[in-house]
Amino acid sequence: MDKYDKIKLNNQICFPLYALSREVIKLYQPILSKYNLTYTQYIAMLVMWEEEKINFKQLGQRLHLDSGTLTPLLKKLESMDLIVKYRNKDDDRVVTVELTERGKLLRDEILEVPDAVYCNFKGSEQKLLMLKKQLDELLSTMEDK
Repeated sequence: MDKYDKIKLNNQICFPLYALSREVIKLYQPILSKYNLTYTQYIAMLVMWEEEKINFKQLGQRLHLDSGTLTPLLKKLESMDLIVKYRNKDDDRVVTVELTERGKLLRDEILEVPDAVYCNFKGSEQKLLMLKKQLDELLSTMEDK
């Protein structure tokens, strides 16, 4: 065994995760373009459709995004009239993000997206569900650190 095996690209856990992530996002792009959304805007809207109202910090935690990434993302969604942001009356350090009526209406229009993406995967649905479960478990262990 070569002492450099551990630093070969094909031996890295990070690379297939990175490459797969990029490929999956590429699958979303043409579908989401119909709604004028990027993938990152889409996942932010997924949380917004679940919560309807959430504070900025919690949204960032759910999406694993820092404020430097989340702020311009929300600014764009706000300019599209999908969300509104406002400061808490009691504590102006807390920013609340809330769906607009237009944002709520988009939820029904966008229901096709998951099926349109999943049909691009070869293999069984059960394999995908197992992979998702394993990824969720791994992510959870990383969050605990």
